[in-house]
Amino acid sequence: MSRARANFRDFASRPGVFYSGLGAIAGVVLIFALASLSSLIINGWIQRDMDLRAELIYRSIRDQAAASGVSEKSALGKVMGQIAEDERILGIGFCDKAGKLAIATAEMPANLDCAQFAHRTAEGLTFTTPKGAHIRISFFPLTVGDTSGTLLIVHDLDVVERREREARLYVTATMAAVAVGFAILAIVLALALRRSWMQSLRRALEESARPAASFGPPTVQPVGDRQIDALLADIRVWRKFTHGVTTKWSPDSLRDLLHDELPGAQVMIVSNREPYIHNRVDGEVRLQIPASGLVSALEPVMRACRGVWIAHGGGSADRETVDRHDRLPVPPDDPAYNLRRVWLSDEEQDGYYYGAANEGLWPLCHIAFIRPTFREQDWATYKAVNQRFADIVVEEATCDNPIVLVQDYHFALLPRMVRKRLPKATIVTFWHIPWPNAETFSICPWREEILDGLLGSSILGFHTQFHCNNFFDAADRFIESRIDRENSSIWLRCAETLVRPYPISIEWPPRALAGQPPAAQCRANVRARFGLGDDVRIAVGVERFDYTKGILDRMRAVEDLFTQSPQWLAKFVLIQVAAPTRSKLGAYAALQEEAEQLAGRINAAYARDGWKPIHLVVRHHEPHEVFELFRAADICVVSSLHDGMNLVAKEFVAARDDQRGVLILSSFAGAAYELPEALIVNPYDSNGMARAYDRALRMSPEEQGERMRVMVDQISERNVYRWAAQMLLDAAWLRKRERIAARA
Repeated sequence: MSRARANFRDFASRPGVFYSGLGAIAGVVLIFALASLSSLIINGWIQRDMDLRAELIYRSIRDQAAASGVSEKSALGKVMGQIAEDERILGIGFCDKAGKLAIATAEMPANLDCAQFAHRTAEGLTFTTPKGAHIRISFFPLTVGDTSGTLLIVHDLDVVERREREARLYVTATMAAVAVGFAILAIVLALALRRSWMQSLRRALEESARPAASFGPPTVQPVGDRQIDALLADIRVWRKFTHGVTTKWSPDSLRDLLHDELPGAQVMIVSNREPYIHNRVDGEVRLQIPASGLVSALEPVMRACRGVWIAHGGGSADRETVDRHDRLPVPPDDPAYNLRRVWLSDEEQDGYYYGAANEGLWPLCHIAFIRPTFREQDWATYKAVNQRFADIVVEEATCDNPIVLVQDYHFALLPRMVRKRLPKATIVTFWHIPWPNAETFSICPWREEILDGLLGSSILGFHTQFHCNNFFDAADRFIESRIDRENSSIWLRCAETLVRPYPISIEWPPRALAGQPPAAQCRANVRARFGLGDDVRIAVGVERFDYTKGILDRMRAVEDLFTQSPQWLAKFVLIQVAAPTRSKLGAYAALQEEAEQLAGRINAAYARDGWKPIHLVVRHHEPHEVFELFRAADICVVSSLHDGMNLVAKEFVAARDDQRGVLILSSFAGAAYELPEALIVNPYDSNGMARAYDRALRMSPEEQGERMRVMVDQISERNVYRWAAQMLLDAAWLRKRERIAARA
């Protein structure tokens, strides 16, 4: 008995049972309330119906009594008899002035006293006869021939009440059916709420298996107990990677991830930049490895899975080093995967890379107030190049479900093109630059095609949640899709694309730091190279010559610093390293020219005794040179006008193993979300940046160390290998979900 009670309590405590019972009670109350209301309404209808019928009968008899031939009482009685055949009419009579019932139909009650109706109007009376019959009498003045009197019309209320009961029964049955419908609806709603509650509980359990800012798997809807068990087993694997053995992501942990979660999967990378470049220099073929965080992150993946990296072959000797299939085993010293080079003509490079990508999409996505240029011929070339890369992806695929990692804005259309040829592929696209708000994106004439192309991806990644939200808004506004913000996904033509933030980072520990002399030695080397005294404080900026990087703004802030705090004259310099880039484009060439002129003007205004405030170095620097500058600097300035992440900020922090130096960081760089311990500035506010320079120069070593330690912990834990792991783990989760769905 106690077990039965316990089971009943368990059953009754369920949300579905509670809401079902509540719905049933509400249904019963509704039936009684509506039944009482219907009785009142029906009685009113019947009352009005009898009065109207009596009025019509009276007028009919009055008109016929006035006509010739029916003025005699016998003729009038015959007319009354015909009318009284209606079962609702019990009888019709005529009382003369003497109070005598002069004319009456056969069923007219015999005990009626005409005197009581002599002076009444047609209001009607309801009463019960001695035999128990319920009647209602209506009376009207009537003249028959020369005789005046009162016409009596008697309704049989028993017939009326019988019809009333039938009508009430029908109404009650209808209300009961409606109440049952409401109860069923309540049950369905309760069950749906219960299911939603269970799913929320499952998601909460899954979330508890990883940190709040973790890279955990997308929310899934298990289809049964076995699948739930499988998912719980997966959560244990996630816990291993997030709380257990591998708290620090590295190339080795990436390889473990691939072997454990994606065994046997073919991984392909598509990027514009290649990881190994061959150039002919002085008649010799030389290998160049670009200093790229992307290469650092994805190289361990390719080494572990022996996949294929597809990229544009832009080196002057690239064609000389590939086989007849345009493939090259890399790395050269220990080949682990294939580099597949794609060849582009100068015209294709102008239209696809310089035109559509860097004169169109780049300024569209960066709020730097440079007008984008949209040329139809450039777009046609961009589509053709994307299609060529997609064809090569299909050609290199050794299975029908490879993992394809698509990199950046050069390949916005490629995911959809690959999806059409390889519908089972897991396509992970990462957009390395900001995504603009919907209003800005609306000016792009190719907006629908770009959105459709990107939504061919299984997973679409951005640096920050803010950029994800902008993409949701753009998709919601410009294409017919369903936005699921709770699960961070977009449904287009019955296919789901997960939209996730994956903040990119740098390798840890950075290879460029190996072999570096102590910070004091680096500082001495830099001072000697630039002719600086021991008392001169150094700020460095390391950028490409790009209008989004705010190079001019940091120079103007130096001029404002000397105006606000003249004590720093001859005591402070800005060493600005700027590598030429995209010099074929007018905006980039103009920026370099303007920067050189601005540096010359400021130096001319403030230089003295062999000291000048700005050293502008226009050339490419190798990673070890950049790290030497970082280790020598008192300040690193990152004043981007708009940036997806900006890895220079993270590289400066990584270079300072002495835990000294101050990072000045633009609030418009994605890195500001992860490194709030930097001095956050608005690069458009020159005076504010000057104050940040002054504060950084005055900051105590203790405060510098406190800020640096927090930022080092952040970057070492959330390094570039973790960035790659986030996407691969989500890809593995998606593939598991697809397998479960296929079995179900």
